[in-house]
Amino acid sequence: MIKVVLIGSGNVAQHLIQVFLQAQEVDLVQAVARNPSHLAALLPVDKITNDYQKITEADVYIIAVSDDAIAEVATQLPFNNRLVVHTSGSSDISVLQDNNRKGVFYPLQTFTKGKAIDFAEIPICIEVQHEEDYQLLEKLGHCIAQKVVALSSEQRKSLHVAAVFVCNFVNHLYHIGHEICTEHDIPFEVLHPLIQETARKIESLAPSAAQTGPALRNDTKTIEKHLDFIENPAYKTIYQLLTQSIQHVKKL
Repeated sequence: MIKVVLIGSGNVAQHLIQVFLQAQEVDLVQAVARNPSHLAALLPVDKITNDYQKITEADVYIIAVSDDAIAEVATQLPFNNRLVVHTSGSSDISVLQDNNRKGVFYPLQTFTKGKAIDFAEIPICIEVQHEEDYQLLEKLGHCIAQKVVALSSEQRKSLHVAAVFVCNFVNHLYHIGHEICTEHDIPFEVLHPLIQETARKIESLAPSAAQTGPALRNDTKTIEKHLDFIENPAYKTIYQLLTQSIQHVKKL
């Protein structure tokens, strides 16, 4: 059994707690939360603490807090030479303290409170300083997921930027589409099959090969009609920038 202490109580922390509790080879011995009540529905009271001096012994300590809080949390850990990892996609391994062995255990997925996630399908990206720690984190990753990938801090930073484009930015475009539909009494669900097929296509095609639409065709009349239709200046700018980007890629 791999003994784990998890530090944090946000979306990532709560999802990790739930999947670790289901993993047969993982013993979640303790959770550390600034406000223990946030985890009361997931764990018994005696397994939650907000006192760093009462942290129990474990094989790995996972810091699952906001990026800005990682370094501060790491400084409060009252021990040395233990494996401490964070779960951030954009933070370097160096944000952790030198008195402990450092690592990263980054589940590449978007986490929303109350929305169940199948961890088996999530890539776990890991980084360590010592080979023996890699073997431990790899084993821990395979306890909850099928795919474990070794990435450096620089690679992980690149991956996180890519993830922002394909997830956060795309979701904002969904929001814009939803807003346009709502304003004109169109059920957003009408777009669901189009959204799903767009996502399915890139499983077998490169995104550049899957691209369609008026920008790719240089359909200037349609593009002008769309720009005349869009009243929100910010949305108009987004439409123009994306159109120009698609057309630029086409010329390459």
